[in-house]
Amino acid sequence: MNARVRGIYATAITRLLLEADHGVVDASAPIRRRFDAEFPNAPPDVRVSTSADRQGVGAHGDPDAVETLRDRLTGVGLDALAWTDPTPPGAVLDGEVTETLGGGAVVRLRVGSDRGDGEHKSGPTAEGYLPYGRVDDRVEAGDPVRVQVRESAPPWGDRRPELDGSLRVGGDLVALEPGSGTRVDVRNDEAARELAGMLDLLGLKPPDGWRAVWKRPAVDAGTEELKASLRRAVDAAENLDAAVDAAGGAGVLDGSDRLGDGPIATPNDGFWAWFGRESRFALDDARREATATMPGHHRVKAGSADASTGVDLAEALCAPDPDSAFPFGVVTDAFGPATGDALRIEHGKPDGRLITLGEGTVTTVGADGSVSVEREMTGGGTYDGLDVPREAGDVAETSLKEGRWWYPTTYRGRDGTVRGTYVNVCTPVEVFPDAARYVDLHVDVVKLPDGTVERVDDDVLRESVAAGDTPEPLAEKARSVASALESAL
Repeated sequence: MNARVRGIYATAITRLLLEADHGVVDASAPIRRRFDAEFPNAPPDVRVSTSADRQGVGAHGDPDAVETLRDRLTGVGLDALAWTDPTPPGAVLDGEVTETLGGGAVVRLRVGSDRGDGEHKSGPTAEGYLPYGRVDDRVEAGDPVRVQVRESAPPWGDRRPELDGSLRVGGDLVALEPGSGTRVDVRNDEAARELAGMLDLLGLKPPDGWRAVWKRPAVDAGTEELKASLRRAVDAAENLDAAVDAAGGAGVLDGSDRLGDGPIATPNDGFWAWFGRESRFALDDARREATATMPGHHRVKAGSADASTGVDLAEALCAPDPDSAFPFGVVTDAFGPATGDALRIEHGKPDGRLITLGEGTVTTVGADGSVSVEREMTGGGTYDGLDVPREAGDVAETSLKEGRWWYPTTYRGRDGTVRGTYVNVCTPVEVFPDAARYVDLHVDVVKLPDGTVERVDDDVLRESVAAGDTPEPLAEKARSVASALESAL
């Protein structure tokens, strides 16, 4: 397997791949400096890139390579989780416009159940975003469309995959898109002129209706590399044409009876992997084999862009002590949160979703990783697991501690009376500058106002394991934590 890796996890993942005798291609300059290895400029079987929020990575490409990489990354730590991507880049899908916004339309996509692992956990549909500039015809709610995924998005984020009404194929050197002639995305005029005439030299032309788009890396590539890249693009275009033509074409369709039951074409497979705190520290260990790495390197970088830059500066200035403790106090002093700040509680789910439980005010921050947050509650309903009415003016006091597999929230009335305590069992808590983050593990422990202690939602955890969302080793850890909490409370 050959992989192309980019982003804050690139060095660690490169180390893991090389240890397993896999190849890394088109490596960045820092990767080439850090490893005594060959990094050819060959086409990758799978592309790996860090998610925009730095919480994990997306991987897309050849099905076998994707599965191999998935197994490797989820094996990094107990709290590394991965989910099949129902909308990998390049996939052609049918859908229906459900909403029109200022710059584009929301499309409910038919991702189907034929991707090799059963229906996607949220059902056989997914949502995407189609910019108006990416489709020739005007679209309205209810219109059936056939689109290609241009850019995917992780299941825990608030972005939708970006769609296009026209088709595109290709790689790093050359792409093919609808049109005629040749387009060159190169600013060097001389190089652009040379590439513009390359099709005649190579003796290979795109299929009818397609044009070649030469990319910047093509300037430094040899003739054989260009020809091989163009051949792959031509083959991909012909295969895509055949699949789409058989289904009736692309773009806005003229009737819902033309919609297919699943994907029209899926040239790539993919998954999104989220790394928990223990996994980030395991990735630190892998990175440390190649270059100086401070304790908590990936944990800090995942917090914010400023924090990521700060880590680079700190490691460039001095050699970090690998045996020192994670400097939580130093990190929070520099980047937050601080007393008085607003902090979200981001409640991940084992099926990949993310729920924000609300935003509270930080009341204390300790150098030992402890952070307390208060939220004022609105009235109505009851507290989950406690069966106690929720009244306006109640206060929720949440006590978080970095790295702990659980955290308690105590609910108090206006007069300070304890209305109950809910202890959430989860992957190790991470307190980032703007949010506390973890993945909920379903089973929890509650303490009622009369002092009674109960364990709840074991059945939900069992169902999650049966559905394939929660790995059994992680579920067993959750049960162990819940048992210890029962005894302690």
